[in-house]
Amino acid sequence: MATGADPGGASRPTGEPDLTGSLEVVGRVAQSSNRALLCRLAGTGYHVIYKPVRGERPLWDFPDGTLAGREVAAHLVSRLGGWELVPPTIMRDGPRGSGSVQLWIGDPHHPVADDAVVTVVPAGQVPPGWLEVFDGETTDGQVVTLVHVDAPDVRSLAVLDAVLNNSDRKGSHCLRDGTGRLWAIDHGVCFHPAPKLRTVLWGWAGEPLVAADVARLARLEAALHQDAVATALGVLLPEDDVTALGRRTRALLRTRRHPLPSSGWPSVPWPPL
Repeated sequence: MATGADPGGASRPTGEPDLTGSLEVVGRVAQSSNRALLCRLAGTGYHVIYKPVRGERPLWDFPDGTLAGREVAAHLVSRLGGWELVPPTIMRDGPRGSGSVQLWIGDPHHPVADDAVVTVVPAGQVPPGWLEVFDGETTDGQVVTLVHVDAPDVRSLAVLDAVLNNSDRKGSHCLRDGTGRLWAIDHGVCFHPAPKLRTVLWGWAGEPLVAADVARLARLEAALHQDAVATALGVLLPEDDVTALGRRTRALLRTRRHPLPSSGWPSVPWPPL
């Protein structure tokens, strides 16, 4: 997975940096609960986020596999289905050992735009082009409504999250770069075989999937039957996680609807933003 090529023989898209070069540690992402290091990619103007496996803290509800493996698998699934929402990510050796290396959305090549994808507004004052998720209260007692933008790419991200069984889709994990392109980051707690979808992107809950996402699901479902894909995912994820990925993909193709929040699991991450 450190070659820059995807399973099935697909080459790295034109203009996408080679993430296999030498890494120079620039600093640490302080707010990360696990060790996440900002690195400079030698010979390029790019930066990456490097998450070494040995810097991970064990999670009681994700006892198997690694956060790094799930980060890489999320990128692979996003690319296989044609969502292309997760920044390029590979598994490779680095200064602190094996870990995931992901293109950093925030360097001069991919500056983060000010366009919010998820935000809060005064209670009940949902602006045009936005969808309500839930009402809440700030720490100072202000009643607010959490909303997300009603955009096709964000809707597709909601479908991808359902495929990944994302247990932590916060608003801050949804970024637009200077071109307006949507990127989704932080996928270390995905792929659990039990239903654990926890997200702020519930605005389309229960609605029919759009045709483009049905096509992406069909493309992913076909890819999951390829030996190279199965092998790659088997290296990155526990066997039960890979099996559940196929099961969720087929279920979404069968229902062709956005899932509804579960009554047996918290449906929104904390903090939501």
